[in-house]
Amino acid sequence: MQAVRIIPCLDMKGGRVVKGVHFVELKDVTDPVEAARAYSAGGADEIAFLDITATVEGRRTMFDVVEKVAAVVNVPLTVGGGIKSLEDIEQALRSGASCVSISSAAYRDPGMVKDAVKRFGSEKIIVAIDADASTKCRSSREVYINGGRTATGKDAVEFASEMADLGVGQILPTSKATDGTKSGYDLKLTRAIADRTGLPVIASGGAGALEDFYRAATEGHARGLLAASVFHFGTFTIRRVKEYLKSRGVVVRL
Repeated sequence: MQAVRIIPCLDMKGGRVVKGVHFVELKDVTDPVEAARAYSAGGADEIAFLDITATVEGRRTMFDVVEKVAAVVNVPLTVGGGIKSLEDIEQALRSGASCVSISSAAYRDPGMVKDAVKRFGSEKIIVAIDADASTKCRSSREVYINGGRTATGKDAVEFASEMADLGVGQILPTSKATDGTKSGYDLKLTRAIADRTGLPVIASGGAGALEDFYRAATEGHARGLLAASVFHFGTFTIRRVKEYLKSRGVVVRL
């Protein structure tokens, strides 16, 4: 069985790590370079660097900051936020990203995603899907774009399936309802996308207890477990999460 990956997330705004609730009320947390260095040394399997206000602010990812973060880590680095072209993807990879996460642009321009897979390879391309509960969609989860601010009317699971058909390597669904709440991941969303696509899915949004990580890996069928608050504020170390998962039979890299 493939090991489940533990992925600390650096949500970025203005060159600093921030954290909010339901994608808003963003508060300054720490310096990204220092955080990345600590997480890399502390056992992270990967690190996610997501420039969460880039699209809303109409700018590209802060690639200069990506370069600084990449220079201090020895684990894979996923970079996303403001990625809307093949040139952006190429710049992210040159800046030290191991793979690139595309969100709003994947919804607006699926053709670009197809071209990205062809040019860079599926293993380099992740599609991130911000979603919230909706009675309008068959799966009861709707795609949101523009940093989770704009509803699209698109079913999140159906959209994930369309992205899988384009050849992307992973799906990163984040629940707007559970983001920052520490109330647990949206297991319905994660499991539905994993089962529908057959791709590795990274659970995101809501980790607050050790049990949440276990449930995402088992009930949610997630292959990656992304978290921010519990690591930023010292609720758990990465090592503690891995030891807990191992004690309950989940394969992890210690």
